[in-house]
Amino acid sequence: MNRRSFLVATGTSLANAIVARNGRALAAPAPAAHAADLRLRIEPCTLDIGHGVQISTIAYNGQIPGPLLRLKKGKPTTIDVTNSTKNQDLVHWHGLATDSLNDGAVEEGSPLIALGATLRYHLTPNPSGTRWYHTHAMAMGDLSLAAYTGQFGFLLIDGEPDPGRHDKEINLAIHHWGPHFVPMVETMRTQSQNMPQTSGSDVGYTHATINAHMLGAGEPIRVKQGESVLFRLLNASATENVVLALPGHTFRVIAMDGNPVPNPTSVEVLSLAVAERVDALVEMNSPGVWVLGSTLKESRDIGLGVVIEYAGKSGDPVWRDPQPTEWDYTRFAANNPVPDPEETFTLTFRDAGALNGSQFDTWTINGDAWPNVKPLKVKHGKRYRMVFRNASGDQHPIHLHRHSFEVTRIEDQHLSGLIKDTVNVMPLQTVAVDFIADNPGDSLIHCHQQLHMDYGFMQIIKYAD
Repeated sequence: MNRRSFLVATGTSLANAIVARNGRALAAPAPAAHAADLRLRIEPCTLDIGHGVQISTIAYNGQIPGPLLRLKKGKPTTIDVTNSTKNQDLVHWHGLATDSLNDGAVEEGSPLIALGATLRYHLTPNPSGTRWYHTHAMAMGDLSLAAYTGQFGFLLIDGEPDPGRHDKEINLAIHHWGPHFVPMVETMRTQSQNMPQTSGSDVGYTHATINAHMLGAGEPIRVKQGESVLFRLLNASATENVVLALPGHTFRVIAMDGNPVPNPTSVEVLSLAVAERVDALVEMNSPGVWVLGSTLKESRDIGLGVVIEYAGKSGDPVWRDPQPTEWDYTRFAANNPVPDPEETFTLTFRDAGALNGSQFDTWTINGDAWPNVKPLKVKHGKRYRMVFRNASGDQHPIHLHRHSFEVTRIEDQHLSGLIKDTVNVMPLQTVAVDFIADNPGDSLIHCHQQLHMDYGFMQIIKYAD
């Protein structure tokens, strides 16, 4: 059974209100007598991103990004989600330690929302920090669905630790539009070990935005000299990793994926893989009109940027290329010894090529493609290590559902204290992460690039009974 058949079959059974998980039946939530705390509607939307460009897509409550959801850590919250589109869908609460039923992943047993139906999610938000919400539907070969749409929004969980003093908060979500298939870049593919050369497809884009507009469209971000601004940045693209800079300024990185970093550090550029978040403080001490945008000219040319305008300043926004630098997670981490794990799982990622006549490449973990995988078995309360071995020429942002993990090794460099839910594994790189099995229930691991996830790049963790 392929992933499409699996999800259709699973979605049908879930829509009929019964989910089989861990040997017991779970009833899908019945209509509630009381109003939900929050409501979201998945619905068609036409977005004017500027420069005469309109995007027809799917969004939450008709806006992009979706409504800012600001919840309190530990306070139970209900959210009703109504599906006003022609396809089944569901919402994933990325970075929260939810139960499997409410996490929003069919592969874990979460129900799909049928056409015209409303589903109530029950969340007890934890941990605090910058999380986000988005569709977890599949797209396969249809680039009008899933993460290619405008279904994403910020989910901020208030609670300790406090991000510290700042004068203003600005949330910026990056997204790419106009997806289309292009041939794989053969020069990148030849870097992979023992990988067949195929004619698979990748995804290119026509436009990019920060929040709802392309660079130069919409209102600038207005600041005052001397202000300390907390930028929350989210890469909500379906497949594109990004590198950003703000000429004349530095970013003091204080959190990654919503979690405070052990070693807050100032950097000139930020790298965000798909699904990653960075919280950074910027001291506004360089008056002028600037571009906060991609370090790649071709990305800025399609819109990936936003204007930062100081009070009393005017003129054309200025861009200056930053000094070349490599993004390094270890700069923000500690290097204290970490406990030994109960068990280590080595997961090797490979591109198996275009199989069975498909134009798309199949991705495998230890030689298996979803759903034909061997689950990772864990025991409640134990510490486990996953060693991610990227045997391909692509970058892979690996996301673990319902848990956070500690990055403990990048190649031969040991580190500690860097807590994330998504880590970008570079081509031919090895990264180790540790997690505590403290949230029983099925938990998905996958590459967050939509095309990779759709074509096999998923694994499941199951707790021992």
